[in-house]
Amino acid sequence: MNKFKPDTPYNKLPLLPPKSERIETIKILKQENRSRSAIAELKGIANIIPNQSILINAIILQEAKDSSEIENIITTQDELYKAISGNQRKYDSATKEVIYYREALCFGFRKIKERNIITVNDIISIQKELLKNDAGIRKTPGTSLINDRSGEVVYTPPQTEEIIRNLLGNLSEYLNDSNDSLTKMAVLHYQFESIHPFYDGNGRTGRIINILYLILKGYLDIPILYLSSYIIKNKSDYYRLLREVTSNENWEEWIIYILRGIEIVAKETIEKVLDIKSLLDSTVDKVKKELPKIYSKELVEELFVHPYCKIEFLTSVLGVERKAASRYLSQLQDIGILKEYKIGREKIFINVELLKVLKDSI
Repeated sequence: MNKFKPDTPYNKLPLLPPKSERIETIKILKQENRSRSAIAELKGIANIIPNQSILINAIILQEAKDSSEIENIITTQDELYKAISGNQRKYDSATKEVIYYREALCFGFRKIKERNIITVNDIISIQKELLKNDAGIRKTPGTSLINDRSGEVVYTPPQTEEIIRNLLGNLSEYLNDSNDSLTKMAVLHYQFESIHPFYDGNGRTGRIINILYLILKGYLDIPILYLSSYIIKNKSDYYRLLREVTSNENWEEWIIYILRGIEIVAKETIEKVLDIKSLLDSTVDKVKKELPKIYSKELVEELFVHPYCKIEFLTSVLGVERKAASRYLSQLQDIGILKEYKIGREKIFINVELLKVLKDSI
């Protein structure tokens, strides 16, 4: 029996992998199959969107918002879109934190596409992008996790830099070995949260590792499946089941919780993709019919890549002068696709129907 004590540093956190009989039960294997089926369907459906940046931008931004919300960093979708369309100095602090999450996630995605591996240094670099500081791995003992309501210590992670680095090295080896499963992602997520290697940003870094694992192992081609919205809806279970693994080695319930989340979110994301594709097609038809002189595939797609669009985006993508780009945006507003919005002295043009789809379905 595990003699775990919440107020004692968990310096003897077991190395990966766990015993196979604990993570390969019949219940887990059945849920693994259902989750694999759902994520495989999502991978295929995602390809119906010709410009993958449309999905990446829309869904990454919502994930950045949701993942940060788990840690009580709250901003609105409108503020986020305005922030990435405008000047960084105008962000409020919460919006800035969410934008940094998006940047860290994109950084990690680029890294694995370049090298097809996730190293300890990559994890440290992702956290650095997220927090915009060089604090790195915890070096000073004294970190513990406390219940906000009761003030009780609920968990004390490993405390020395040497132990933390050894545990991260073991995690990286397990993550990158040739065996793969969605169950393994659940195990990795527990282990990273238990190591708690950084002073801040551990939860968000761990959730970024989740999606990078799915891409690294070929479950997805692009980062479009995130568990943060699922965790928000089932937050008490999330923390309870993490503690159950630590205190009672109850892997089965934790793994099924994560696998069930993958299945649910994959199905929800399929619906999002279909909604976006339907709107993209109807927008193409409308612009072709009502504005044939300015229609181009690249123009319409840019309105979906950037739901808050501006002149500079069109001049860059279409290679047209500012005057022409301004005229295009005004004409698109005239037929009801865009709506002009002023941020300071700058004009931003909102893709009205896309924002409705994103708010309703994401």
